[in-house]
Amino acid sequence: MRFPPSFLDEIRDRVPISAVVGQRVTWDRRKTNAAKGDYWACCPFHGERTPSFHCEDRKGRYHCFGCGVSGDHFRFLTDLGGLSFPEAVERLADMAGLPLPARDEREEERARQRASLHDVMEMAAGFFQQQLQSAAGAKARAYLRERGLAPATQQKFRIGYAPDSRNALKEYLAGKGVAPDQIEACGLVRHGNDIPVSYDWFRDRIMFPIEDRRERVIAFGGRAMSPEVAAKYMNSPDTELFHKGEVLYNLARARKSLGKDQPVIAVEGYMDVIALSQAGFDNVVAPLGTALTENQMELLWKMTPEPVLCFDGDAAGLRAAWRAADMILPAVQPGRTARFALLPEGKDPDDLVREEGAEAFRAVLAEARPLSDLLWMRETTGAVFETPERRAELERSLRELTARIRDESVRFHYSQDMRERVQAFFGVSRGRPPAAGSGGPGQRRSGQRGSTPGQAAGRLAVSDSLSRSALARRAGGVMPLRETAIIVTLISHPSLIDEYFDQVETLELTSADLRQLHAALIDAAAHGEASDRDRLRQAIKTAGMEEILERATLMVRGARLWTALEDAAVEDAREAFAQALHLQRSARTLHRELKLAETALDAEPTDENYRHLIEIQAQLQDLQATEALIEGFGVSSGRSDRS
Repeated sequence: MRFPPSFLDEIRDRVPISAVVGQRVTWDRRKTNAAKGDYWACCPFHGERTPSFHCEDRKGRYHCFGCGVSGDHFRFLTDLGGLSFPEAVERLADMAGLPLPARDEREEERARQRASLHDVMEMAAGFFQQQLQSAAGAKARAYLRERGLAPATQQKFRIGYAPDSRNALKEYLAGKGVAPDQIEACGLVRHGNDIPVSYDWFRDRIMFPIEDRRERVIAFGGRAMSPEVAAKYMNSPDTELFHKGEVLYNLARARKSLGKDQPVIAVEGYMDVIALSQAGFDNVVAPLGTALTENQMELLWKMTPEPVLCFDGDAAGLRAAWRAADMILPAVQPGRTARFALLPEGKDPDDLVREEGAEAFRAVLAEARPLSDLLWMRETTGAVFETPERRAELERSLRELTARIRDESVRFHYSQDMRERVQAFFGVSRGRPPAAGSGGPGQRRSGQRGSTPGQAAGRLAVSDSLSRSALARRAGGVMPLRETAIIVTLISHPSLIDEYFDQVETLELTSADLRQLHAALIDAAAHGEASDRDRLRQAIKTAGMEEILERATLMVRGARLWTALEDAAVEDAREAFAQALHLQRSARTLHRELKLAETALDAEPTDENYRHLIEIQAQLQDLQATEALIEGFGVSSGRSDRS
């Protein structure tokens, strides 16, 4: 009987390998650390007096450093127990509490087809590697040299190049006897009823093979060589082999490299993983161009109870960290959480190790913060709690956050921790509560003691003004109107995405819902699904963002921002969009400058620093006045596509 790989993986996940091996060996008490899932014993395959047989639950593998034998659950029972493979599966399924799957001839046929698709993907990976070393790959090789990737690293990750041709890969595979339907099933060509002749999915891109947990190529990621291409990075489409929300780049290598007390590290991109590996960090994975998903988080937790999530040192990186925190929070349990490492401003891991070396990245990891710290920072940074109502609002937000935790014990301790933080935070100064972001519990603002009453009032007024603006709304709150109109405009008029792609890709949004919609929009653009309104809406629906889009559209209609809607002529939509985009970017810049000015005034309460703070306040007020005059986009009569 043939067992589906997913069934065998489920057994491996449910049954610790130590429970299988432990039936035949006696664990050495001195070397074994059961709490870490790390076991040592005398090898059952050869006679020895000192324990050199190692078994790791985290990897689901055993290895003897004396005789070299190694394997997994099934291999142990077949090699040592003399069982046939089906007998080993039956015994382990019983230990896992799983019923044996009924024979399904259609599923077995699908399994055979998947096996053949793996062969096709392996051929494609080999083709891309050959092309990188050919004359056509010269520019790609030069780029990789500039990025500091050694030839050995390129070989390790099987980096390749897709030539700038519509049919180079398709013709290569056809010449190897691969049928067109297999090429299509692997996601290697674009095809469909609206495409008369299929053509290569990847063209003029550096190629990164994506492997499953068994190190088989299941998809590719491609980095565009041309700066004019809208989507810098692009993945294979979802196929029988590949579902991007359920895969982590470099998963198999990271699992093998994990050692004692060594967590797995999740970064944001392929190049970060590869650069860190070259710098000596093999225990690194990355999601595939989208926000970390629940399925990907489950994969991380199967490897380590407290993975480190590392985010780029910019506004987009911080937003990604907040999204991850929201996603993780309900699922945390005793011994199952995450830490967050935030890189220096403007740096990603690739930049950091190339410019400052491996030690700089180790320093970032050493400063990784627990989930509770990140949530506290998000709820307090950039806000002021000078009234009882606002302090009560903070307490309510924290209660709502902790209430989302499903585990009762963890929820209790989070509630207690947040109460203690609030008490310490508001107990710092009896004269006036501190502005948020001024430090952790019990930390006094350095400039407060020497500042004059006028300076304190000015500092409070600026922060209060900003806290009421749409830009300072906390994540998960009401969608700010200007941000909502910007996103709805892009979906109503997809041609603006390509026209303003650089600004759209780096758009900073305060609403968690709009950030999700924005991520789905960018992902659709990367996969060529934003060429027209209907395809883009279908991609958003597939991503599960349809309800958010409906709410956003209703808000825009209610505010009568007609230029954001489908009926508006594209010329009017473009003019209003450019205006709103300028306001958004200006406000975000002033927001950052304001925080720096507040910090400077606290550190040195001089007249010069105070004047600078007031100047930024005036600029913010001017910007808000401008926005009030034009009401976001400006409600006036105009052209309609239907006229």
